[in-house]
Amino acid sequence: MTEPIVYLNGELTPVSEAKVSVLDRGFIFGDGVYEVIPMYDRKPFRGAQHLARLFRSQATIGIPNPHSADEWLALIDRVVRANDLRDQMIYIQVTRGVAKRAHAFPKDVTPTVFIMTNAMVLPSAEVRAAGVACVTMEDKRWLNCQIKATSLLGNVLAAQHAAEEGVTEAIQFRDGFLSEASSSNVWVVKNGKLLAPPKDNLILEGIRYGLIEELCAAKDIQLESRRITQEEVFGADELMLSSASKEILPVVTVDGRTIGNGKPGPVWARLYAAYQEAKAAL
Repeated sequence: MTEPIVYLNGELTPVSEAKVSVLDRGFIFGDGVYEVIPMYDRKPFRGAQHLARLFRSQATIGIPNPHSADEWLALIDRVVRANDLRDQMIYIQVTRGVAKRAHAFPKDVTPTVFIMTNAMVLPSAEVRAAGVACVTMEDKRWLNCQIKATSLLGNVLAAQHAAEEGVTEAIQFRDGFLSEASSSNVWVVKNGKLLAPPKDNLILEGIRYGLIEELCAAKDIQLESRRITQEEVFGADELMLSSASKEILPVVTVDGRTIGNGKPGPVWARLYAAYQEAKAAL
């Protein structure tokens, strides 16, 4: 198999030859941000929205943006074309750069820019048809979850909890209210209405959040953004996850308890079909 080609600080290189300094603040402090963009048939899906979120994350933590949107798209295209994959997941990481270890921001440091790609692996038709299982846990992460930061230990621990339980995701609650899963937004359906946690500092606003808002408007599905209790999650008619790698995925059990009738529901089916229409329109 051909070795993947990545981009690092101006150069395309085989992944085994890509090196960063041990003094890079991304390595020392997790002082960086990242983005993941799905590429269908080598074309970015919601690329402008993904780049806008990358820029927001950089601005929030004070990392200067090293490229314009057009320059970013050109760099992404270079990596896509250097790798023989039709459908890809592009990973972008920007750290504050290399500096002597000190907590406060260093001056006059150049950001480290890294781009790589992997083959896109989506849930199979069989998984979608059956739905997936999740567990719950308390959300113990920091209070700036709106930043897509590389310091993901809280999310890693949540994902590990799900893995140890043999399920797809860990759905998190803060003070009794739904926040998000380890790497997915969570959606609740009750009486035909789609419910979602507010877009605030307690969740990462997934790019699919905005897309699902658009799909609901187009398909006449009522959507409400508000605080959602744990009891409402367990009492949902339908439950679903959304992310770049999951698209929209139905959840049929949580903590071993059946959600709705234990099968993917009609609201999920309408949204999933609309999602595929949006992809086909690229």
